[in-house]
Amino acid sequence: MQQLSPQDAQFLYMESDDSLTHVTSIVILDPTTVPGGKAVRFKEILAHVEGRIHMSPLFRRRLVRVPLELDFPYWVDDEKFDLEYHVKHGRLPEPGDWRQFCIHMARYHSRPLDMNRPLWEMYVVEGLDNVGWLPKGSYALATKIHHAAVDGSSIIGFANAMADIDNKGTPAVPLNNAKLNRNPQPSLLDMAVRATWHTIRSPIGMIDGVMRAAPGLYKLAQGALRSKGEEKYRVPETRFNCPASPHKMFDATSFPLQDLKGIRKAVPGSTINDVVLAVCSGGLRQYLTRHDELPDDSLVAWVPINARPTGAVDSDRPGNNLTSMTTPIFTDVEDPIERLRYIHRATQRSKQTKAGVSARLMTDLSKHAPAATQVMAGRLVLNAGLAARMCNLFISNVPGPQVPLYMNGARQVATYGLAPLVEGMGLFIATPSYNGQITFAVTSTRDAMPDIRLFVTCLEKAMAELKRAAKPIRQRDAG
Repeated sequence: MQQLSPQDAQFLYMESDDSLTHVTSIVILDPTTVPGGKAVRFKEILAHVEGRIHMSPLFRRRLVRVPLELDFPYWVDDEKFDLEYHVKHGRLPEPGDWRQFCIHMARYHSRPLDMNRPLWEMYVVEGLDNVGWLPKGSYALATKIHHAAVDGSSIIGFANAMADIDNKGTPAVPLNNAKLNRNPQPSLLDMAVRATWHTIRSPIGMIDGVMRAAPGLYKLAQGALRSKGEEKYRVPETRFNCPASPHKMFDATSFPLQDLKGIRKAVPGSTINDVVLAVCSGGLRQYLTRHDELPDDSLVAWVPINARPTGAVDSDRPGNNLTSMTTPIFTDVEDPIERLRYIHRATQRSKQTKAGVSARLMTDLSKHAPAATQVMAGRLVLNAGLAARMCNLFISNVPGPQVPLYMNGARQVATYGLAPLVEGMGLFIATPSYNGQITFAVTSTRDAMPDIRLFVTCLEKAMAELKRAAKPIRQRDAG
């Protein structure tokens, strides 16, 4: 029997009608690369998916919740699995342009998954005929998956299982022909026995987790005493710290990954993730200034961090393995390079000292908290809007494959991601990268950001500003 991890279960307990905790990954495919110039038919896409679903247990398993939430839910085989329920087909309404596509995807993302079936679905969307940079006949494949089943990194693995490395159908990853482990539904007695054992065991595990974290906590305390409070920051009130809403908004823009690599050279030691934060910071600064709402204090971002070892892929357990940090993004700093420099220093401190230690500790301790405790904690986060007191927005950078991928002979030309929003947190910027491009995909709500296209324009201006400011520094250093 395979049970949800405590971290996976948190995404169930934090869900409400207005705060759905699924993610939607979108790829856009160009069928002009199909051998012979043939059109890709829906039944061919369906057959392709059917030929790959053995690559992950996620496809055929559903959730069974323990009565009264006395323990974490179980994954069980869906004996009534119906592929055609999960893979659907539609067409973009007229005029079929980029704005219409964004509206269509926002509405799709706003609809919940059926929690009685495997927690995923795919939606093939045709009719992208008036998106200027796409050839006629291009279509999108939107994949909606519950966050209890995947995190950002395992979504990439999920997508790679569907992808090919050429237009002839060569799989991007070796097809696993081994039979997946079966997960029959546990009986009520089995669940009761395991729930009792986990309840008895949880205090022991909690103590063990604290003892193992003691050296890190000691260093944390020493660092806090030495800092004398100069590194403290507060979370300002913004339009993004708003009540949850079912009315989602989506838009996106892309940049060459090489541009970000060039910008980071202006601040030695900085990372691509630092540049991503700097672009988001610059865009937010411009957007809030346009609305006369820029706070004196810096906005604070919540940044998820992949906790898997570098290069690790666990296809048998494709759930969540995350830690996180909160960091100021210095929207109060006008100069773009100085802003990047401050961000780099802040993220280094967060990763190496206080925020990094506390995030790892909380992740470890959460593994030993009883299910009922986590249910109460999830409802507290929802009802009290605690996210608004910790940060102003989420920013997630998920590196993807840097080579062209195909599906049914059609070449993937772009990738986007729509993320969940929670009570008190109405803005998520996801930045997946693919084949030399990085996308800034914005998920918000109609209340928080009704003019989402304006914000995307501000991100584009922030990127141009960083490139201009970094150019003379790079030229000086090269000389």
